[in-house]
Amino acid sequence: MTTTTPDTQSTVPVEGGDLPVQVFLPAAEGGPGVVLFQEIFGVTGYIRSRARDLADLGYVVLVPESYWRLGSPVISEGMDGLEEAMATSGRLDWDRTVADAVAATRYLGRRPEVSGPTGLVGFCFGGGLAWATAAHLADEGEAPAALVAYYGSQIPTLLDLAGRIRSPQLHHWGNADQFIPPEGVDAVEEAVTAGRNATFCRYDGAGHAFDNPSPAFHHAQASARAWPVTTDWLATHLAGRAGTS
Repeated sequence: MTTTTPDTQSTVPVEGGDLPVQVFLPAAEGGPGVVLFQEIFGVTGYIRSRARDLADLGYVVLVPESYWRLGSPVISEGMDGLEEAMATSGRLDWDRTVADAVAATRYLGRRPEVSGPTGLVGFCFGGGLAWATAAHLADEGEAPAALVAYYGSQIPTLLDLAGRIRSPQLHHWGNADQFIPPEGVDAVEEAVTAGRNATFCRYDGAGHAFDNPSPAFHHAQASARAWPVTTDWLATHLAGRAGTS
């Protein structure tokens, strides 16, 4: 994956200031919307690459800078930056961060380029943020049309939100996740698949952040298997067509 730049940048008025957002546009300059939530390392080149991948598939993609209240740091990916990344995420006000994410999702839905529904995609820290955002929007009768969470690191601590989420859900987890114990992953699977439109995918040999290209985390086979499942899911729920692998 290569580092890419957004097509445009904007801000969303939120409590205490303006949330910076990066916007990636499809060639047709219009389509369904996707809010893509960052990993614990910030809005890195990898996150921007995934945003561009989705834009190339026809989505209008918005990436909120969820660390903006801390100066929008971008932290070195890999084990050498992990301690700093965890400390940075630990300084966030979670409720405000979720409120920012809700505002960003609503903002994307109002952009003139967006035609059709909006979905949420999150990686690691962003997976938990997408999960919480979906619950809060559902409370207001605004359930996103799709939710995709890659190894949502905070979801095991947010299982009380499960009954509030109304969006179709797709979850990806590695069976060798070194940060989330197996019982935590099992609890997430039980919560999200209990009578809901949900798909839960596990990948043998893959650890946490397996889609991240950093050698410390990347699992090529799991990443290659998970991405077409993601794009098919989004095509079905956002574009109204069966996706193709």
